[in-house]
Amino acid sequence: MHYHRKEHFAHAIPVRSFVFVIGTRPEVIKLAPIVHRLRETNWASVRIVTSGQQSDLLERALGEFNLRPDLAIRHRRHCHTPSALVSHLVSRLDRYFELIRPDCVLAQGDTTTAFAASIAAFYRKVAFVHVEAGLRTSSLDAPFPEEFHRRAIAVSTALHCAPTSAAAANLARENIARHKILVSGNTVIDSLLEVAATRPAPPADFPRLKTVLLTAHRRENFGAPLQDAFAAIRAFVDLTPDAAVYFPMHPNPSAREAALDMLSGHPRIRLVEPLGYRDVVASIQNAWCVVTDSGGLQEEAPALGKPVLVLRDVTERPEAVASGVVDLIGTSRRGVFGALLELHNSPAKYARMARPVFPYGDGHASKRIVAALHRQFVTQDELRSAEINQLRYVS
Repeated sequence: MHYHRKEHFAHAIPVRSFVFVIGTRPEVIKLAPIVHRLRETNWASVRIVTSGQQSDLLERALGEFNLRPDLAIRHRRHCHTPSALVSHLVSRLDRYFELIRPDCVLAQGDTTTAFAASIAAFYRKVAFVHVEAGLRTSSLDAPFPEEFHRRAIAVSTALHCAPTSAAAANLARENIARHKILVSGNTVIDSLLEVAATRPAPPADFPRLKTVLLTAHRRENFGAPLQDAFAAIRAFVDLTPDAAVYFPMHPNPSAREAALDMLSGHPRIRLVEPLGYRDVVASIQNAWCVVTDSGGLQEEAPALGKPVLVLRDVTERPEAVASGVVDLIGTSRRGVFGALLELHNSPAKYARMARPVFPYGDGHASKRIVAALHRQFVTQDELRSAEINQLRYVS
């Protein structure tokens, strides 16, 4: 005769192992809120692996957010192409995942580091969580290679943390199961609002002028596109004596050399070294407008009420464009010069764009993501264990 027997066991919260793979400064900014929230729990063990993709900028950003890597993969001199970097990173990550056997690997965005992390996790049959999932453009090579990375990462992702409902809809159109998609908001707003609330001191440059905060580093803009955009920006500053430019230069030689060649030597254009995140936030707050090809600034500046002119023809962040606070202006001399001049000469245009909007979140994205991680890696396992215990039979 068979019968059910309940057995009572001391309840212990299972500890799950999470590995964050981080390669660039924006990844630090966007993953730090999740790391800190996970470390406040009693069910998560957290490790950080850095890839060396942006070694100098990365170390500074980690320090700003009080983070230290458990493994720092050194950048190899021969890894100058995405394919070489992917090969190097997948090999190193594979060995590390074999050693520590994590329950989950997390990465953010569309970098070569995130792409390599997803491959290495898949080969080791480890669940992969993609933060800032679902961003898409209409072309596989715009931006290059990031758009391909985003689409490829989605194939093997266990949990897609989409920053907006539009990003979630992109995933659904690609036949991603609904239960694998979380509309979390973007974690960059978590970090941005926390830092902005401390009112960091702005740079002392050009306090009474309309300062354009300029950044540029996209691979697809190297060469003639950047040169044309910079020539237009310099011409705009020459024409408008109440305007200035503040440009934290990216360390990539292709972007840096173009900036030094086209923009140096002007009394109202300041070229500076890369900034820490507090200084970035202060510079946004102090800016008249932002001109950029960066994805992060398209998210951050609208939340602080600053108009954004994007040096690209397409963007995977259409929500702020739809809100009317971001314009895609390309890189042609006529397009860049005309967009800046219109913003300068039309108070109505400026007023429409200079207003805080929050299409990318409310500052609680990391809270939602950590709750989803608990449901997926702790609660579901506890339920499965309880079912097994309830169905024990003795004869």
